[in-house]
Amino acid sequence: MRLRNWIAVVVSVLLLAAAGTIGILVNRSALRAADTVHRADSQALAVNNGTLTRQLQLLGAAELANFLTDHALRLGRNSATDRQALAMLVAKSETFGYGALITDLGGNVLTASRADGIPAATDPGWKAMRDGLAAGQPGFSSVMQVGGVPLQAVAVPVLAGGRPAGVLIGLNSVASTALQKYIQGLKDGVHTTIVVDSSGTIGVTEQAASIGKKVDPAIRAEIARAPRSGTFVEYTAGGTEMVAVVVGQMPGGWAYVRTQSKSSFDGAVHSKSQTLNLTLLAIILIGVTAVSILGYRSMMQRRRNDERFQALFQHAPDLVSVLDANGKIAYSSPSAGVVLGFGSGRLVGTSVFDIVHPDDRPYMLHHFSQLLSERDAVMRLQCRVRPASGEFRWFEFTASNQMHNPALNGVVINARDISDTREFQERLAHEAAHDALTGLPNRRRMQDALGASLRADAVAVLFVDLDGFKPVNDAHGHEAGDELLRQVSQRLSSCVRENDVLSRVGGDEFVVLMPGVHDPADTEAMCARIRQAVEAPFLIDGAEVRIGASVGVHLAPLAGDPDEALRAADHAMYTNKKSRTRLALATAGRPGRHRAEP
Repeated sequence: MRLRNWIAVVVSVLLLAAAGTIGILVNRSALRAADTVHRADSQALAVNNGTLTRQLQLLGAAELANFLTDHALRLGRNSATDRQALAMLVAKSETFGYGALITDLGGNVLTASRADGIPAATDPGWKAMRDGLAAGQPGFSSVMQVGGVPLQAVAVPVLAGGRPAGVLIGLNSVASTALQKYIQGLKDGVHTTIVVDSSGTIGVTEQAASIGKKVDPAIRAEIARAPRSGTFVEYTAGGTEMVAVVVGQMPGGWAYVRTQSKSSFDGAVHSKSQTLNLTLLAIILIGVTAVSILGYRSMMQRRRNDERFQALFQHAPDLVSVLDANGKIAYSSPSAGVVLGFGSGRLVGTSVFDIVHPDDRPYMLHHFSQLLSERDAVMRLQCRVRPASGEFRWFEFTASNQMHNPALNGVVINARDISDTREFQERLAHEAAHDALTGLPNRRRMQDALGASLRADAVAVLFVDLDGFKPVNDAHGHEAGDELLRQVSQRLSSCVRENDVLSRVGGDEFVVLMPGVHDPADTEAMCARIRQAVEAPFLIDGAEVRIGASVGVHLAPLAGDPDEALRAADHAMYTNKKSRTRLALATAGRPGRHRAEP
C-alpha cells in the first residue's frame, strides 16, 4: 500500500476517532442538560404540591384558633361546658370529625369529646406536636395508632390573660382527609405520592393500604434535613432502582415525597443516548475497516446520522418551533400534529399569538419583546393555547433568543402541555378556600374578601344562623341535615346580589358580605329576603321540613377591622336570636331553641 494510502488510513482513523469522541461528549453534555431541566421541573412540581400540602395542614390549626376566638373555655377537669363546646367543634368540623380534647400544659387530659379512642399520653407521636407548641407555633403530631386507626393531632394553645393556660387538640383520621382523597384519585401508575411524618410513617398516599406504614429507610433518613426547596433521593426497593423528591420543613416535621422508578424517571432519553454512543463507536470501527471507500462510507454515514436525528426529533414529546422577529412561525416540529392536532406545515407562516388565549396575549407579547431586546436571553412562561380541537390548554414555554445564530435566525420555542398539573394545583387551591358540602366560600375565603372590600368601601356584614336546624338533624339524620344545608345555600345564593359574597362559616352559620352598602334599608330588604327564603318549607327525604333564620347586621365603615366587623355581626345575630326566643316563649309558653352564649 502506498504511503499516501497509509496516510489516508491514519488520517481517516484519527478523524473518525475525533468525530466519535466529540459526538459522545456532545451527547453526554446534551443528556446532562436534559437531566438538569427534567430534575428542575420535577423538583418545582414537588415543591408546589408540598406548599399546597403545608397550607392544608395550617388550615386545621386556623380552624382551632378561630374556634377559640368564638368560644371561651373553662379549662376545668371534665367541664360540662367545655365538653359541649368540643362536641360542637367536632360536629361542625370537616377536619376534626374524629374528636377533640383539652389538656393542661403538662399534657394531662382535662375534657374530651369522646370517652375512648384517644392516643395514650406516652405515644411518641405527641412529641412533634409539643415541640411545635414550645416553639410558639401550632403543634402537629406524628401518626398515632389507636385500635388500628391512624390519627394525627393538631393543637393550639388556649390563652388566659395573654399567656398559655391549656391546649386545644383536634384529632383527624388521616385516611379520610381531603388531601388523601385527592391524591388517591389522581393515581397514575407511574408516580407514587406520599406525605410522611418526622418518623417516616405514611399519613397520606395513593395506596390507602400503606397508611400507617414506614417509608423506605433511605427516604426516612432525608426527612429531617430535606429543605423546602426539595432534595432528590436515589435508593433501591425490592431490587428496583428508585428516585424520590423529598420536600421537608413542614409543620410537625412532616414531608412531601414523590417517588417513581429510575427507569421511568430517566425515560427514553438515556436509552437513546446509549444507543447513539454505541452507534458512534460502530462508525469508528467501520471507518477503520473500510478505508478504501472512505468518501462513500462517510457520505452514507452522515445521511444515516441525519435520518436518525430526524427520527428522534419527530417523536419527541415536546413541541419545538422557530419564530421570526414578528412572532411568525418559521418552523414547527412534526410533534405539532400530535400535541396540537395541526397538520404538517399548517402553522408555518402564521403568527404564534393567533393561537394564544386573548387574555394571555398581552402578557406573551410583552415578554416576547423583552426576549428580543437581550442577546441569548432565555425565558420560561406559561399561557393557554388553542389546539386544533378548539379547547384551550395550558402550556409551559421555554423561549431562547437565537436571532444572532445564522443556523436558526429566530426565537426557539420548546413547549410542553401542563394542563393536568395546573388542574391538580387549582383543585387543591379551590378545596382550601371552599366548603366541600355546599361549594360556597369558607370562612378563610370570606375573611380575605371582607378585608379586601373594606380597603375600598364600606361593607354590610350579615351573619345568618338557622333556627330549628338541630331538631331536623336529630330527627332525620346527618345526611338529611347535609341535604338541608345544601338547599339552604341554594336559596341564599338566589337572594344575594351579583357582587355580594355568600359563605358558609360553620355548621349552620352563613355570612353575606354586601360591599358598598351604607343604608340600613338595603340590609333590611336583604334580611327580609333571607328569612322569607329560609322559612319556606323544604322537602327532605319526602317529608316537609320548616326552619327559620336569625340574621345579625353590622355596617362596617371603610378601612374598618374585618375581625371586629364579623364579631359585631355575630353579636347582632345572637341578640336577634335571643329576642326571637323570648318572644316565642312569651307567645307559646314553652321552651324554645336557645343558643348557648360563647
